[in-house]
Amino acid sequence: MNIRKATYQDIGEIMPVIDAARRIMRSSGNLGQWVGGYPSEDTIKADIDRGNGYVLVERGAVAGYFAFIASPEPTYALIEGGEWLEPSRPYYVIHRIASYPEVHGVFKAIMDYAFSVCSNIRIDTHRDNHIMQHNIVKYGFLYCGIIYLESGDERLAYQKIKD
Repeated sequence: MNIRKATYQDIGEIMPVIDAARRIMRSSGNLGQWVGGYPSEDTIKADIDRGNGYVLVERGAVAGYFAFIASPEPTYALIEGGEWLEPSRPYYVIHRIASYPEVHGVFKAIMDYAFSVCSNIRIDTHRDNHIMQHNIVKYGFLYCGIIYLESGDERLAYQKIKD
């Protein structure tokens, strides 16, 4: 599996991956995340415009997508019920992880790539996204508390520092 920056030419392959990830969420009982058409094609285009959109390519086809964003993340400024491991240290954030259900090793590939760029990674997920929570903890992230999106929705926040 190769990881590279996403381009506008990838959007036709990214959106079916997003839809597949949404179906995985729904089938596992996560009914509250990625609702109302989020993430939309405009969201993905904005990621690409900012240089933050990435694809995982397997056998010449897009098999996964994620956004990889340098700090600061505005919604991470306030954390409740805990604290960040090293609040003042620069970090990267991973958002919008998506893949097809038959593609395995996506989370690990993303994290391995992320930690090759930065040793301090933060990530958040919906309380009902048990699959993502499992992967986050399995990779060694520590739960840090609750953050709130611009919409006011809460997310469970994690961080891992690899020195």
